[in-house]
Amino acid sequence: MSDFLAGAGVVVAAGASAAAILLPAGSRARPAAMLVALVLFPALILGDQWHSRAIVDLRDNATRLAELGVAALAISVGFAAVFRRRPFVLPLAIVAALPFRVPLHAGGDTANLLVPLYLVIAGGVLAIAFGSWSSRRAVSPAGGADDGGGEDSSARSAPPSSVTGPAGQRAIVWLPRILATVVVLYALQTLYSPDFSKGLQNVCFFFVPFSLVYALLRDVEWDRRLLILVLWVVGIEAVAFVLVGTVEYLSKSLFWNDQVIRSNEFHTYFRVNSVFWDPNIFGRYLALAIVVAMAALLWARDRRAQALLAALVAVLWIGLAPTFSQSSFAALLAGLAVLAALRWSLRWTLAAVAAALVAGILVIALAGGSGKLSFNRINIDTSGRANLVSGGIHLFAQRPLYGYGSGSFPKAYREHVHTRKVPVSVSHTEPITAAAEQGLVGLLAYVALLVAALWTMGSGLLRLRPAGGVAARAAVLATFIALLVHTMAYAGFFEDPIAWVLLAAGASLAAVPVREET
Repeated sequence: MSDFLAGAGVVVAAGASAAAILLPAGSRARPAAMLVALVLFPALILGDQWHSRAIVDLRDNATRLAELGVAALAISVGFAAVFRRRPFVLPLAIVAALPFRVPLHAGGDTANLLVPLYLVIAGGVLAIAFGSWSSRRAVSPAGGADDGGGEDSSARSAPPSSVTGPAGQRAIVWLPRILATVVVLYALQTLYSPDFSKGLQNVCFFFVPFSLVYALLRDVEWDRRLLILVLWVVGIEAVAFVLVGTVEYLSKSLFWNDQVIRSNEFHTYFRVNSVFWDPNIFGRYLALAIVVAMAALLWARDRRAQALLAALVAVLWIGLAPTFSQSSFAALLAGLAVLAALRWSLRWTLAAVAAALVAGILVIALAGGSGKLSFNRINIDTSGRANLVSGGIHLFAQRPLYGYGSGSFPKAYREHVHTRKVPVSVSHTEPITAAAEQGLVGLLAYVALLVAALWTMGSGLLRLRPAGGVAARAAVLATFIALLVHTMAYAGFFEDPIAWVLLAAGASLAAVPVREET
């Protein structure tokens, strides 16, 4: 694939994704935009990797390639049929598919891809396309058709009155606009990246399909029944992952990731990763699941539900401990602090958090008896991440306005900061990565998205603290903040589909009126 076609394809795919985010549910152009994005993102990946060993291996085995294509299409059409008949299954399927990555072996290489989620996304898009096509056939040419979706698109574009107030309503309107801008901006900044292939992969593996996730979930009616089913899905999967991790811990053997296997041989402790590639990602998932379960527990009124949720939290905590993921522990504490502030007292929660931070700083400063902090010591304690952060800041200082380009951090770091061949992926701190790759332009877009998201999710929650109907919104806000805290130490905000699910669910829930209880 030529550079021009690849660049044009990335921009078109991002534009179609942005259209899917922004267009109202009744728009005839929306299914077309979603289909364009759905078709382009795998096509661009194939074109970019056409001469790689993995793709060459598949090209040489035409039968295997055809079988994979037919199987993917059949599964997607099957999902579409189910989603057409049972629309509530779509959000459940998306949530269920979030953790699973499938190792694909070809040409001696292994790639861990979110294949189940991609298939669910394809099924959801096809379901919308089939629905739009069917509605057009059902409309008489002279019968005064609506805008193609069977509902008033102007009514859908204006969010209903809710507890968020005027400021919160503005945030709801601006959230998809900023998100669409972030997607298009990231795609445009791949065009001058020194590692265009990496930027293209990020766009096609993450930004484009996850934009479709947002588009599929933004109009979901998150009623009590669906929310309970989502909680069951999260709880059952998380317990299953804990069981796998427990088997690993007891047997002192991991299923995959040679790097973690080797590191366990030299450490006095044993880290587990369950079905996840990285113990920190496993820890992130469990921390977020605990926050969701705790939100349900804090607002639950039925004693049987309280007991079941308390048992779930205990099991997940047992599973989290052997990950030894400090970033996951920090994320969990942040999420629990948000829940405490919403359920009881913001003032006392802030005081407790401030005291905990002071105590933590003192422990770190006085550990080892030296009473002094140094960069080298911090770098050792953070497994080299301090070097990555300082290197990212250095890259930002060199190109403060527009950065080195999307996906450029590993290559730019090796060329301009650390010339030795060291394995580098990102800075492990999301805003640092955004600043180095996208400059002030991308950093401002990232910050604006966070402000709009937090404003949307949190507006009106404090004054509705006692309301039972606010539990879902509290869970989304607390989980989102926990995820943000984790990305400050591990990055991976836009690369995590959970972030996009929370953005969609947060916007949908914020637009629904919540009855305040006394």
